[in-house]
Amino acid sequence: MRSGAVLILGLALACASAVAQDGKPFAPEQIGKGSTLYETHCQTCHGPRLANPEWAKDLRKFPREDHARFVDTVTYGVRNMPPWGDLFKPDDIEALWAYVVAGEGRR
Repeated sequence: MRSGAVLILGLALACASAVAQDGKPFAPEQIGKGSTLYETHCQTCHGPRLANPEWAKDLRKFPREDHARFVDTVTYGVRNMPPWGDLFKPDDIEALWAYVVAGEGRR
């Protein structure tokens, strides 16, 4: 029981620092969905836990003020990254953004 309370407190504190463009914190469920999408579709190229392989953008360092660029890149692709707009709905892309902003360990 105590470990569950610690986990909930940890999630709450972690999410408090991960805020959307409008200044509101991302919901833990949104970060979790983004984590799942990332693990399924993104980590092959971007690495587990947002780590930076030589050939892909280090998402830990993606500019947090560049939300529109993130959305465009995921939707339409850029250089070696394929477009994902046919697979991801806008709320999926927002969940990925929440995960990238929150960082690994905050899901």
